[in-house]
Amino acid sequence: MDYELIGTLCGFAFVAGFIDAIIGGGGLIQTPAILFSLPQYPVPALIGTTKIPSLAGSTMGAFQYSRRVAVVGRFIGPMMAIAFGASWLGSLTLTLVPNYFMKPLALVILIGVFIYTLTKKDFGQMPLRVVSPRQQQIRMWLMGAIIGFYDGFFGPGTGSFLVLGFIALIGFDFLKASAHAKLVNASTNLASLLFFVNKGVILYSVAIPMAVANLTGAFLGARLAILKGNSFIRIFFLIVIAVTILRFAWDLWR
Repeated sequence: MDYELIGTLCGFAFVAGFIDAIIGGGGLIQTPAILFSLPQYPVPALIGTTKIPSLAGSTMGAFQYSRRVAVVGRFIGPMMAIAFGASWLGSLTLTLVPNYFMKPLALVILIGVFIYTLTKKDFGQMPLRVVSPRQQQIRMWLMGAIIGFYDGFFGPGTGSFLVLGFIALIGFDFLKASAHAKLVNASTNLASLLFFVNKGVILYSVAIPMAVANLTGAFLGARLAILKGNSFIRIFFLIVIAVTILRFAWDLWR
């Protein structure tokens, strides 16, 4: 394997881990980079390879946030388990059903999210309301099932959708939403990774160095988000959503 090429992919993985730890969306950088750089390999092998750095980064982000942000411990564990199973089911469904219809649907949803977040200056800046424990349980577990399946079946924007869900449905601010999103995203990444490991298609010589780079970026990104707080995360959220919209629109137009 070309060491210069691996170094370049590690650079993309670092940036992806940094951004993903703050608000999600790292896959928009990491996945196209490896698809473009290694076109001689099958797409499933490349997608599976990205799951190792994604898991490393999301785990590091989850660890950093959990040390400084209180999590809803009695509900987040079952939510992670539900998201894990749903992500595996989504990956399995992808082998049976095409997912081409997801991109225009996700594009419409993201445009609405962007407009709403841009116009609502206080969105995610402070806890919105107190949600009863029973409602927290129901909403978090439903989020785990729906977004977990989405991550396994399609993927892009999963972290951002999780953050949005935790703010809009549970009432968290951006910082607390990011902390919980990292935990759930780690479980969905693990499910996808195990699925692709079972298929035997992962390029470990590429995945391991990328994982180290992604983990390092995630460490710095999470620390910066915790230091700067909700206003900073909101800006990153808008940037990531805007880039995702442009990427989906370009793919559909092309």
